[in-house]
Amino acid sequence: MKVINAILLIGLLSACTSPNNKEEKSEETDHTAHAAAQSSDDSKPKSPKKMAMTNIGDNHVHIEYNSPSKRGRVIFGGLVAFGEVWSTGAHNATSINFPNPVMIGGVNIEKGKYALFTIPGKDEWIIIINRNWDQHLADDYDQAEDVVRIKVQPVSLDEPIESLTYEVKEIDETKGTITISWDNVAVSFEVVNA
Repeated sequence: MKVINAILLIGLLSACTSPNNKEEKSEETDHTAHAAAQSSDDSKPKSPKKMAMTNIGDNHVHIEYNSPSKRGRVIFGGLVAFGEVWSTGAHNATSINFPNPVMIGGVNIEKGKYALFTIPGKDEWIIIINRNWDQHLADDYDQAEDVVRIKVQPVSLDEPIESLTYEVKEIDETKGTITISWDNVAVSFEVVNA
């Protein structure tokens, strides 16, 4: 009887620890972990809303934009066409707010909220400040609503920037710069308190 019980016990133990059972459990665990990772990736926006701001003197320059990522794509001359108006972000037009009047490119701009567009080019970009800040991408863009257009030279970056980034910097109490960087390109322009 003891021999039969020992054989049954050995059989039971070997069934519980067989390689097939371990593999099934391992695959199930991996699948669950993969599904959890996938669902958390799906819930992250691909172009999250971001802000860039600083005070230039007593003027609080505030930019709101959606920041797309490179994700292995060709950006300028690919995803973003050369020679076409670009919202310089994703989803809605990028907005820029000046609580006090400023000058950009020698043009006086009243206090208020505006859209910031660009026209990227290989050798030259056009920066556009437009009255209609509340629009989807450049779908409703109207050049007649432009407040100012200035030409700037793009700068090649040594290291690519994965996500579109705006930066506002104060130079002194009267002026500052706004820099737009993405992939291997950056452009900047000056903002002067009026």
